[in-house]
Amino acid sequence: MRPGPLLRLLVVVAVLAAVAALLLHRMPAPPITRTPPVAATPPAAPFSQVVLWRICERVIDGDTILLDGRERVRLIGVDTPETKHPRKPVEYFGREASAFTRRLAEGRRVRLEYDQTRRDRYGRTLAYVYLEDGTFLNAEIIRRGYGHAYTRFPFRHLEEFRAYEREAREGSRGLWGGGA
Repeated sequence: MRPGPLLRLLVVVAVLAAVAALLLHRMPAPPITRTPPVAATPPAAPFSQVVLWRICERVIDGDTILLDGRERVRLIGVDTPETKHPRKPVEYFGREASAFTRRLAEGRRVRLEYDQTRRDRYGRTLAYVYLEDGTFLNAEIIRRGYGHAYTRFPFRHLEEFRAYEREAREGSRGLWGGGA
């Protein structure tokens, strides 16, 4: 018995669908573009969103600030020694890191820029923070040795922050030098 024309058509369509699915599965993902190191006014990446100026009401610790409107902001790509952890004592250089961030940001206007993920698992906003004078707060904390690059998750300025940490270590700045 010979298959009818409808059955032959269904077989051809199924084979074409399988070939198309295989080709789509093997297509390379689009390349991830990285922006160059950020100057005073960073270029916006395709996935970033800039928020208008806000007031840094209070510094919670070296890598977390509280904005007007009671919004907690965790600085992307920065980790400073703990001062407020409920189950850990204050870590070495934690007070100095908090004081540094307080001197730079508290009571001042800041501008936020977001990366791919907008909130962390604790509900805090994740952002790059820029001061009115153009200082990139996240980078400055690492560059001056008050924290290190937090590389557990990918982010746009990862390589730049690693370089700042390396320079701070080599220059014995901040927590790498044992003094403020």
